[in-house]
Amino acid sequence: MMSTLPSFIKEVLTGSAIFLSVIGLFLSIWIVVPVPTAFLLPLGVGAPEVCHWLLLLNFTAFGVSFFGIRSHWLQYVALGISGVGIVLSMLPFLQLSATQQQMQLAMEKELGKDYLTSIEQHFGRSHRFSLVDAFQGIPTSKIRYTPNIEFASPDSIPLRLDIYRPLQVGQYPGIVVIHGGGWQSGSPTTNADFSRYIAARGYTVFAITYRYAPTYKFPAQIDDVRSALAFIQQHAAEYETDINRIALLGRSAGAHLAMLAAYQQDAPPIRAVISYYGPSNLVKGYYEPPTPDPLNVRSVLEAFIGGTPDQLPEQYTKASPIHYANRSVPPTLLIHGGRDHISRIIFTRLLFQALQTAGNQAILLEIPWAEHAFDYIFNGPSNQLALYHTESFLAWALFENKNVNNGV
Repeated sequence: MMSTLPSFIKEVLTGSAIFLSVIGLFLSIWIVVPVPTAFLLPLGVGAPEVCHWLLLLNFTAFGVSFFGIRSHWLQYVALGISGVGIVLSMLPFLQLSATQQQMQLAMEKELGKDYLTSIEQHFGRSHRFSLVDAFQGIPTSKIRYTPNIEFASPDSIPLRLDIYRPLQVGQYPGIVVIHGGGWQSGSPTTNADFSRYIAARGYTVFAITYRYAPTYKFPAQIDDVRSALAFIQQHAAEYETDINRIALLGRSAGAHLAMLAAYQQDAPPIRAVISYYGPSNLVKGYYEPPTPDPLNVRSVLEAFIGGTPDQLPEQYTKASPIHYANRSVPPTLLIHGGRDHISRIIFTRLLFQALQTAGNQAILLEIPWAEHAFDYIFNGPSNQLALYHTESFLAWALFENKNVNNGV
């Protein structure tokens, strides 16, 4: 049938097949190849999280090449390219089952084999990963949203938070969400899908911000987090929050601030803290940066602290959550991508070991294919796994675990 088509249509099919094959491979290759520059970082973050779409693209390219090209050598080249793309885009799926099992075992080891029995009514996902949700998106429910509430104004800089609440008026556990951005950028609206989703599960979510480096250096950011916590305590009744059931959750720089705030001896009662790929040892992070290093971690740390560890050793120590791991601290859930080239997973493993050695409750969940900021793709496979266990951990800490250690 191909031979009966006009020559220009044959050329279009051949060009389309080669184009699709090359594009599919180019996008898929970032599932395994670390990105060398900040410009390419979105590809490194996103490729594993849209692997289902990439798999569809690569199969489409394979089919078009198989049926649409009659030049043997071009067909073999296009089929080979799309075949490699298919293999690469399948890699996260090939690791999915084992990763699910390892995560579940880590949760059960720390919380008990039957921890899910009494908390299932408090979280919404009945499955750890859904291919339907990956393609269609994770369903969300309506909530109440109150933005731009000023909680402090240090140096006349207005700091605001957004509040997400269930539709029904009541009293709910509170979750304070702290955004990332290298301590230099970000907004309370960052990762709003998560805030909306988790509020619909029966929580009051406070998404807060803080002053940014390099204009404001550490400890300005942790002071701002503490100001937000004080504000939430003062207005707990107004915002339908049970002040005795508060958890902190942060991402990247926000996770660092969440741990730092929860681990202080004079911290308000905190029932749990959740770190998504947060830096925990700034000294080691400075001297042992990732390879490649697309964001230049040392320059980010220098802007945050105000110098190098040699110049400001005490500040780097004070700003490192691992420095406080030997204290009695709240239960901690650590979630980290195995391919993180911003905040290396090796330092999160060291924090996990230090917390457990000190007798604290800590759980480390590793996602082997995931890069830094994997959860920006809300319905991706990495975030689906993380979301399921985040929900169950929050339900355990804020609804069921009456004897949880507040770290005070």
